[in-house]
Amino acid sequence: MIIRFGYVAMSVEVKNASPSKTMTATQFAKLTDREAAIRKLERIAAENLHNTLRLLRHNKAHDIKLYRFSSKLIPLAGHELLADWDPFPPLLAAFREVGEYVQENSMRVSFHPDHFTVLSTPREEVLANSIADLDRHARMLEAMGLSKAAKCNIHIGGSYGNKDKALTRFISNVKELPVRIRERLMFENDDKTFTAKETLQACQELDMPMVLDIHHHAVNNEGERIEDLWPAIAATWKQTALPPKIHVSSPKSEKDPRGHADYVQADEIARALRTITPHSQELDVMIEAKQKDGALFKLMDDLREYKEAERLNQAAIQWS
Repeated sequence: MIIRFGYVAMSVEVKNASPSKTMTATQFAKLTDREAAIRKLERIAAENLHNTLRLLRHNKAHDIKLYRFSSKLIPLAGHELLADWDPFPPLLAAFREVGEYVQENSMRVSFHPDHFTVLSTPREEVLANSIADLDRHARMLEAMGLSKAAKCNIHIGGSYGNKDKALTRFISNVKELPVRIRERLMFENDDKTFTAKETLQACQELDMPMVLDIHHHAVNNEGERIEDLWPAIAATWKQTALPPKIHVSSPKSEKDPRGHADYVQADEIARALRTITPHSQELDVMIEAKQKDGALFKLMDDLREYKEAERLNQAAIQWS
């Protein structure tokens, strides 16, 4: 099995290259010249996109083909203070430059909207805001000129006192989404509410891909084993022509088992890979660790100790 590793948004190796620079709503409201304030927001967004391009170039230099964009590329996007602001026209060239680089170098990219974006909610205003957020993420990918292979990953959401009703509501709301948004979605099991098995059931009903989070499964399951779930999870990717994707991280501590540690433990990854290998030929692994690309490089070094792992380049292995 060929396995590619990637990381999330920020780099600890490339200095002064944050793609998430922002301005608070309070700071924006204090600026008396509204047009000048909006131009400032656009300059910050342009810098975030420039830094994203810097990170992609760094990724290319280190053979990293898997990367998650920051969802904070456009500061204050969607805030009520800026309901009449369309940031895309002035940023279109910068978005397109990022997208062209992604395509030229055959990179797999994604977004992960934050936990406020939930489609299981019973509240109409929360649902409307969630759909608007997904629309903004889709617009960013469209502005980059990227195909539907570039996706957004979200959790199912809260149970709101009745998990069965919440799941039914989630499935119904997903079905009602515009096609251009729905075709970019993938769903992930979470660490408190919806297990891998429950998320898989939703993905099967919707015929949409599932991202298995190994860490979340470890802290939120009902006794299901990865080896029993994985063949069906992998099958949800068949209609996408993309390799299945998983998330990996290690617990921060015994007191905080759900928190993410600075690095990932190679033993934990090896156990998961041994389970998955018989059922997949390719796998993309997103590392969710505090040390970002530093954690990726350390893991690649640590995997040298495993006889099953043959290093292919700086960010990929053959596991057998």
